[in-house]
Amino acid sequence: MPGVDLINDIRRLRRENGKMTQQELADHVQVSRQTIIALESGRYAPSLVLAMRIANVFNVGVEDVFQLADESEE
Repeated sequence: MPGVDLINDIRRLRRENGKMTQQELADHVQVSRQTIIALESGRYAPSLVLAMRIANVFNVGVEDVFQLADESEE
């Protein structure tokens, strides 16, 4: 998304939750593994629905998974 840097902790959350694979997470949230790869690498910003599904898998809030990067730190 132009002008918006979204960072996420998906990889960390997967590791902390039984070393969940990208495919397992994709299956839980009904997307492709490629979508999870793109999310983790920061190449794709999720829809609100997808962000909520991912947060629900890990039983955390959306803000615990996704954060806006502070542009002043760049």
